Amino acid sequence: MTVADVMQAIETVDYHTAGEPFRIVTGGLPDIPGRTVLDRRVSAGGNPYDQVRRLLCHEPRGHADMYGCFVVPPNDAGADMGVLFWHKDGYSTACGHGTIALATWAVESGRIAAASDGVTAISIDAPSGRVLARVLCEVGAVTEVTFRNVGSWVSALDLAVPTSRGSVIVDVAWGGAYYASVHAADLGLAVEPADLPRLIELSREIKAAVAASVAVDHPSDDRLSGLYGCIWWDSVPVANQKAVVRQRNATVFADGEVDRSPCGSGTSARLAVLHGRGQIALGETLYHGSIVGTTFTGRIVEETMDNGQAAVVTEVTGQAFRTGEHRFTLDPRDPLGTGFTLR
Repeated sequence: MTVADVMQAIETVDYHTAGEPFRIVTGGLPDIPGRTVLDRRVSAGGNPYDQVRRLLCHEPRGHADMYGCFVVPPNDAGADMGVLFWHKDGYSTACGHGTIALATWAVESGRIAAASDGVTAISIDAPSGRVLARVLCEVGAVTEVTFRNVGSWVSALDLAVPTSRGSVIVDVAWGGAYYASVHAADLGLAVEPADLPRLIELSREIKAAVAASVAVDHPSDDRLSGLYGCIWWDSVPVANQKAVVRQRNATVFADGEVDRSPCGSGTSARLAVLHGRGQIALGETLYHGSIVGTTFTGRIVEETMDNGQAAVVTEVTGQAFRTGEHRFTLDPRDPLGTGFTLR
């Protein structure tokens, strides 16, 4: 089977979560082999699945910061669905903004039955593990989604990392994927669109330096290893609010891709770091802003052990909105084939 054969029937529904796109393939994709979602993530790296990913991500049908998923069977009957998250460079282990969009779509499409008022629980198997989404509906409309993530933990604090702009302190944490957190002001930068080209460039430097100096090996499955993103954060002043932390961030993931949302799995990683530093406690709220001004709220709901180490269980809340429905085709005469990227 070729990608041209498959692309005669590929259908998607598109959402955005806090400004970050999410393209859900709803029809036409052949079954992806594998016993578990993590197995299927490996299989999806081969054709024709990966060619479909490329075509849906790359220009002219997508763009350098596109994101989406394949919906797959769960690991077992204990979950409602499985998901493979993808971007222009491959397949991620986790995606919080995608989880929020996927749960919204599951209710709005009728795939999961939900009361017109109240909360519906949806269990989703991601490569990183099982995630529980709670979808709140009011008068028949989805108003917000909260997901309880896999355990999050700190791998390293106060790691000195060299960059072309000088040495900087980096914290590394797992939140479904490994992230390096950097205070933008420490390098004379800010979480603002004007500084974005420099943040992208420095993220590549920091990812390479961290990978060479600290272990980002997942303790239970090496397929989850590796540093996925760099979270640039700024503090936001809080006036007369107790038990609240406000920050904004720009997460640069994969090879220079920029998350327009506050990054869901990155929010879990930030909560783990803040907890590890004694800056946020159980039950307190992190208002986590994005580079485009949108917000997720996050909190720690449990202190636990995960893979033999101290960890926290986090919940992240946000909203997703449908932006369109599409049927994609590939003309066999098209010299651009599955498309291209300019960065």
